[in-house]
Amino acid sequence: MTRKAMNGCASLMLLISIGLVAGPAFSQTAVTGTVSGEVRDAAGKPLEFVTMLLVRTKDSTLVKGAISDAAGRYILENVAAGSYRVATSLVGYQKVFSAAFTIDADHPTVTVPSLVTQEDAKTLSEVKVTAKKPFIEQLADKTVVNVENSIVASGGNALEVLEKAPGVLVDSQNDRISLKGRDGVLIMIDGKPTFLSAAEVANLLRNTPSYSIQSIEIITNPSARYDAAGNSGIINIKMKRGTNQDGTNGSASLGGGYGRFPKANAGLTLNHRQGNWALFGNYNYDYREGFGTVDAYRYFKEGNSVRNKGYRPSEFGGHTFKTGADYFLGKKNTFGFMLNGMINANRAQINNDNYLYDANSVLQSLLTLVNASRRTMQRLAGNANYKHTFDGNGKELTMDLDYSRVNINPRDNMITRTFNALNEETAPALLQRNTTQSEVSIRAGKLDYVHPLGKGAKLEAGWKSSFVTTDNDVKFEQQTAGNWQIDPNRTNQFVYKETIHAAYLNGSKDWGKWSVQGGLRMEHTHSVGNSVTMNKVVDRSYTNLFPSAFVTQNISKEHQLRYSYSRRIDRPSYQDLNPFIYIMDPYTYSQGNPFLQPQYTNALQAAYTYKGATNISVGYNRTLDVITYMPEQNDETKVTRQSVINLNTLHNYSLSIGFPVTITKWWTMRQSIDLFYNKYNAEYLNQKLDYSRFAANLTMNHSFVLPNGFTAELSGFYNSPGVYGILKPMSIYAVNMGVQKSFWDKKANLRVNVNDIFFTQKFRGVIDYSNLNLRFISTGETRVVRATFTYNFGNRNIKSARQRRTSVEDEQGRVGQ
Repeated sequence: MTRKAMNGCASLMLLISIGLVAGPAFSQTAVTGTVSGEVRDAAGKPLEFVTMLLVRTKDSTLVKGAISDAAGRYILENVAAGSYRVATSLVGYQKVFSAAFTIDADHPTVTVPSLVTQEDAKTLSEVKVTAKKPFIEQLADKTVVNVENSIVASGGNALEVLEKAPGVLVDSQNDRISLKGRDGVLIMIDGKPTFLSAAEVANLLRNTPSYSIQSIEIITNPSARYDAAGNSGIINIKMKRGTNQDGTNGSASLGGGYGRFPKANAGLTLNHRQGNWALFGNYNYDYREGFGTVDAYRYFKEGNSVRNKGYRPSEFGGHTFKTGADYFLGKKNTFGFMLNGMINANRAQINNDNYLYDANSVLQSLLTLVNASRRTMQRLAGNANYKHTFDGNGKELTMDLDYSRVNINPRDNMITRTFNALNEETAPALLQRNTTQSEVSIRAGKLDYVHPLGKGAKLEAGWKSSFVTTDNDVKFEQQTAGNWQIDPNRTNQFVYKETIHAAYLNGSKDWGKWSVQGGLRMEHTHSVGNSVTMNKVVDRSYTNLFPSAFVTQNISKEHQLRYSYSRRIDRPSYQDLNPFIYIMDPYTYSQGNPFLQPQYTNALQAAYTYKGATNISVGYNRTLDVITYMPEQNDETKVTRQSVINLNTLHNYSLSIGFPVTITKWWTMRQSIDLFYNKYNAEYLNQKLDYSRFAANLTMNHSFVLPNGFTAELSGFYNSPGVYGILKPMSIYAVNMGVQKSFWDKKANLRVNVNDIFFTQKFRGVIDYSNLNLRFISTGETRVVRATFTYNFGNRNIKSARQRRTSVEDEQGRVGQ
């Protein structure tokens, strides 16, 4: 954690305390004056994040507080008549007082001469000891996983880190990410969605190296300012930026690892600030070989069965990059642009052996499918943004324009062979191939306005419009007599166009120990799904209102209560709406559903916080038209079709507990416990579906400060059995550990870690419903030893580039393959 960031956090906490102590006094005193000024360091440069304290001259009692901006300026409004001084408070700097001045009818406005403060070496040394953030940090409105300084998270990828987050479950079999027992998580990167389907989101996170991530934010109940998508909340992955002085800095990293196969990675981050310009950029390369296995049994009512054994070795190479700039025009205007992208290629050989047994478990036949699969993906997104600050009171206007384009090009070459029980080939080999070219373009713009009303109140309003076009062209061919012939039943072009216009109004107010926030978001959606080959068009238009409300009660400095409500929507991914067929093995295929409806969730939550660290929350969520992946089996052909449908209702109850424990000065830990109960109320395959189950997700992280500059971490998680639709996943757990050594005045560090030490991270599940009876276990290369070396160079005090929430915030999460 940088000193500037720590100063900002400390200043914010101090201002909250000021509001609690001084709030009642404000309501009883007439407001007549304004105090303003600036603060600088010994070299004359402006200081940001300085807490400015207005105190009475006679007894130095605290009256008001403010924080200096990037130009070192501050303003204190609504100051009652009297005699005052202004004092500075900044971690790492000496405290400085202004000369006394008076606010009265003749002097309603006072400009304090510039205050100059110097660094305090003693305080700075203390900051270095205490400034490190915990791996898992529980804040009032979200949970933060601090990846940047984590030892166990280095050298891996974003999906592996996400698996360690409290309340998060990653289903590696179906590439589904759920939060506190609920699907429909909106995944964002730097505040903008990925525009990918569930499978593509998982693939993107696998291809995002962990060393390029700063932190992961888990927001379970977002306000009206956010897109209404994500029935279980938002997971925002914040990528690394630089660290308020002119100059250049950066970092370089190099790493490698080995499980069953080798891995390697490298990255470079650069930041430059000069005058009115701030430039930033980064590039990462990741090479990885790995494997996946599946062992599944399907049982049929006649007594016979099919066993599917699959093995998938793979090779991946990927490039990710980001570049951008901010230009500061005066003190009130900032222009910026950002360009980021990804180029990757993946090769895999999918080997599926399917054994058919009779009722006496005697082998009848064997079908083998070998799929030589190649996949490329290019993603490029551009953003132009503008911010205008009207005054020093927080009134501001921000605008964003975005364009994003994604091209996905998978190619499959399949050979299917049939053998009898004597391993004799009984039919000619079946040769098939398919290409699934997908192109997605997104244009979006948004406008946000913040207007303070004084006395702890403010209004926020905004507008967003997005225009999305997807074109999926699936060509499936089969070789006949040496010639490739189009299979019309599996070839399809699907074009989907969607326009969403949204507007919101959000208001908040502080009354002493109470804070209230309420908002309303309206979204109008018009979509047209056109299956060109099948000559089938689905045209929809609908408008929804999404209210939200938040109440915070600060009982004392140590105790806080929070209450919240929101209504949210999850629209189907573009891929799930496409009715094309994708073969998974000779007995399994998947198919999209163009008639899929959105799902809606009403969420209630109450939470208690003790000393800003221990958190207990209870929640209830009711979801209608639940979007769920469901299988359907043909008993005659033994073939299972997987599709996405709407189930009637899901009730979700949750209890979450998170608390830190300091065992000794060198050993601290944080535990998180998430308990939830899912209950489905629906009908599927002409049978009532009323599955319900209690489940738990436990995470722990231990941090150790060792002699001679060494630090260490030990982390782990446990997910109990649960229920998702008709799938009942079994328990899964893993333990990870890592050691770090810093060098060269902490400019460099070497991290060595081992993930899934006991190789227990295997996904198992059961489906036993209607005529479906399935047992499976899926594994991947989760046990890996990694070493990562990082070197930081240049001026460490350069301010980070601004974190932008662009206008493409929902659509990116829904791009198909």
